[in-house]
Amino acid sequence: MKSAFLEEARWPPAAEAERIRIGRERWEEARAAQSAEVVAGFMASLAEDERGAALLESVFANSPHLTDLVLARPATLGRLVADGPAAALDAVLAEASVQAAPAAGIDTVMAVLRRAKQDAALIVALADIGGIWPVDTVTAALSRTAETTLGAATRHLLADAAARGKLALPDTADPERGSGLIVLAMGKLGAGELNYSSDIDLVVFYDDGRAPLPADEMGRVFVRLTRDLVRIMEERTRDGYVFRTDLRLRPDPGATPLAVSVTAAETYYGSLAQTWERAAMIRARPVAGDAEAGREFLAMMRPFVWRSALDFAAVEDIRAIKRRIHAHRGHGARAVEGHNIKLGRGGIREIEFFVQTQQMLYGGRNPRLRGRRTVDSLRALAEAGWIDRETAEALGEAYGFLRTLEHRLQMVDDRQTHELPASTDGIEAIARFMGHTGTAEFRAALEARLEAVETAYDSLFAGVGAPEEEAPPLVFTGTDDDPETRAELERLGFANIDGVIGAVRGWLAGRYRATRSERARRIVTDILPTLVVALARTPNPDTALFRFDDFLARLPAGIQLFSLFQAHPSLLDLVAEMLGTSARLAEQLARHTGRLDAVLEPGFFDRLPDRTALEPELAELMANARDFEDVLTVLRRWTNDQRFRAGVHVLRGITPGDACGPFLSDVAEVSLRQLLPRVEAEFAQRHGRFPDGGTVLIGMGKLGGREMSIRSDLDLILLYGSGRNGAEESDGEKPLSRTVYHTRLAQRLISAVTAQMAEGALYEVDMRLRPSGNAGPLATGLEAFAKYQAEDAWTWEHMALTRARVLTGPVELRGRVERLIRETLTRPRDPEALRADVAAMHAKVKGHHGSADPWDVKYAPGGLVDVEFAAQYLQLRHAAERPEVLSPHTATALWRLGEGGCLDPAAAEALIDAHRLGQRLQAFLRLTHEQGFDAQAAVPAVIEGLARAAFPSEEPHTDLLALHERVVAVFGRAADAFAELVGGDADGDGA
Repeated sequence: MKSAFLEEARWPPAAEAERIRIGRERWEEARAAQSAEVVAGFMASLAEDERGAALLESVFANSPHLTDLVLARPATLGRLVADGPAAALDAVLAEASVQAAPAAGIDTVMAVLRRAKQDAALIVALADIGGIWPVDTVTAALSRTAETTLGAATRHLLADAAARGKLALPDTADPERGSGLIVLAMGKLGAGELNYSSDIDLVVFYDDGRAPLPADEMGRVFVRLTRDLVRIMEERTRDGYVFRTDLRLRPDPGATPLAVSVTAAETYYGSLAQTWERAAMIRARPVAGDAEAGREFLAMMRPFVWRSALDFAAVEDIRAIKRRIHAHRGHGARAVEGHNIKLGRGGIREIEFFVQTQQMLYGGRNPRLRGRRTVDSLRALAEAGWIDRETAEALGEAYGFLRTLEHRLQMVDDRQTHELPASTDGIEAIARFMGHTGTAEFRAALEARLEAVETAYDSLFAGVGAPEEEAPPLVFTGTDDDPETRAELERLGFANIDGVIGAVRGWLAGRYRATRSERARRIVTDILPTLVVALARTPNPDTALFRFDDFLARLPAGIQLFSLFQAHPSLLDLVAEMLGTSARLAEQLARHTGRLDAVLEPGFFDRLPDRTALEPELAELMANARDFEDVLTVLRRWTNDQRFRAGVHVLRGITPGDACGPFLSDVAEVSLRQLLPRVEAEFAQRHGRFPDGGTVLIGMGKLGGREMSIRSDLDLILLYGSGRNGAEESDGEKPLSRTVYHTRLAQRLISAVTAQMAEGALYEVDMRLRPSGNAGPLATGLEAFAKYQAEDAWTWEHMALTRARVLTGPVELRGRVERLIRETLTRPRDPEALRADVAAMHAKVKGHHGSADPWDVKYAPGGLVDVEFAAQYLQLRHAAERPEVLSPHTATALWRLGEGGCLDPAAAEALIDAHRLGQRLQAFLRLTHEQGFDAQAAVPAVIEGLARAAFPSEEPHTDLLALHERVVAVFGRAADAFAELVGGDADGDGA
């Protein structure tokens, strides 16, 4: 018998001689009873073929259930052998969909679906045990069978209800569309990982805003429909059953009807749902009913399932669920005989918990971790850096092995079992069915997988609550102070012992909102010794502890943050460092504790990424935003996380301040590139668009030069094209003239950037560098911009234009703007008139802001302003002859000027050194001081941080005088170079 299927298959050994003998007898009896010559002939030829006989003997020896199916459905077996499993399954499911058409009677539908289930089960089982399909294809095929039968049953019931006048379907040819009925698959069916004898977990909702029937009838109609759906799927008839169906994962199943309205579900999940229900919803997937309503429901559920902040409080809930399972099922010493491969140690459930726990923790911040399938999610966790690849591969391989073993156990008698046989003979039989030559080989293979899973699962929680070092015993209970605690606090470096003890007792007594719940106080008690040690490591322990007290006083809630500290005690050191050194980071943390979540991201302390990495990361997050408000929230959270990351890098000396500038500028640029099209789209909903023209956003100042600091605002200019078809108004319902349109669009953009939301503002925006400054319109037409630059712009405006960089806009319009900027900057100029203008402008700036203090790095002699003025002046002076010197980045422009012979190399080096030093100092000082820096009042830790920031390649020190002298020397050389180039006052007093 020629069959690709039989040629490829490798059947498990058949050693049950008595079962084989009985099976062959039954096979011959069935062949004789077949009336169709084709089927009877196939049965005879299959038994006579060597490979066909191997198939039959393997089935007869290992599975009474499959034996029954083979004998009952020989035509399906023939289709499988002739066409292969994929084509055979496609045909079976397609035929079932046609035969169980909505107009068919209920008895016909039930019979058709049951026979389809038997056919599919036989095809999938033989493709599985013959080694044709891997386990993920097997589970996907079983899931597809369930979806097909559910869809057919649902369409029949909706059509029947419409025929009885119970609802008015929008599309009688497609009863599901617009019906408002939502059938969600949960668990393994939701993940597309159904096992051979699995229940299907369903939750049925109905969209009470769109269902086509009166509101007072919805509940009754959809509950009855759900009851009938369950009956069609699981009632046993002479044809068997389709799938056992479980509805207990719906909200509060003991008190709610079988079908729940979307409105009731939204209320429940928003206020009453538990952690396990979040975990269950990870796998939720619409499989029948109104597909659009199902997608909208899951979009509504997204904030419930995927929290924006890391929820380590949920970890304890997950562990509690697992402990309850162990207590109910038993979880003692592991043995092969009788072991539950789903719920036992090292079993399938531990792999699923391992994945889902980390998905709940990290999936809110990373959409790539929101997959439903287990092995795919393991790979995603490894790619994101949350687990190592070896663990992902080991767990994925174990999952495949255990799921295959689960299928073999269930195939024997079609029983929903997960327990291995309790006898040695039973273990030998299942080992043979798995394809092993003996029980020793099977035992070794199974125990290796169970041990790998158990080790990985235990490691997930191993570090929770474990301090990095032994913390001292500290007692703060009772009315009298514990003498040993007082002595230990003094040894740690605290001076105000009474104040420290009083503050801690206030935390434990629930003085603040964050510590009022019993659970919060329990976690604080657990982390307290580690916290106190971390605060003691700061330069001023008392100040750090009282700042932490103030920090707690401003927290609206504490369990999430305290759980985070409990899971990752090392974060306490970072928080203590912020409280003791950086007022700005401490203030940010008090307002937004979720910033700490970013610290746990893999690679947080690695080299800062560039735009090519940032852009797809943000685009993926923005793609999951539900509406425009969500866009603004997601954008703020991501952008502020990146700025927080840069701040930690600067604070700890990981990345120098001048190297953070390009990163922070890329963050701002990527944010604007994501935001502007969405602002335009929202604006266009009412006012339409201009089919010609377009909008371009220009970054100026530090954004244009890619030199932003953490506190930089955005200097922007918005230009628009005038178009070429002469359209005077936009094409929306409320059309606007081109000027008014773009002015209002600019206002919308500014509002989207600067609006204060729960996550704060995105940036402050400064548009004073636009033509005519505050007196000019917010948006400028390209032709008007060109005319202004050619006829009306002042020298200082062309100086500012040297730092212009086009950020967004249509390619053609961007090119026109870039050419215009370049033409403006390369225009020939009178060198002496230019020098006089620059000197006068410099004197004016120094007259208002000049300072002799070298720590005022912007306005100090030789500081950032001097260096920037020098670079801008020289570019305008030489760009006509040497356009290659142009660069919006100050240090790059100076280097090009030196290389091009426009600037003495020694002067170029002096100016570049001052620019880099100024950026580094400014980054650190703006991070650690809200107001000016008082060097005389600086504590040693700040001086050490300042020295590390200024000269990152050297060992930090606390010698303020030596540091001051070095800074003055670097700035002094730059001041001399500036005076030589531009003239005027080198001391910067404006005289």
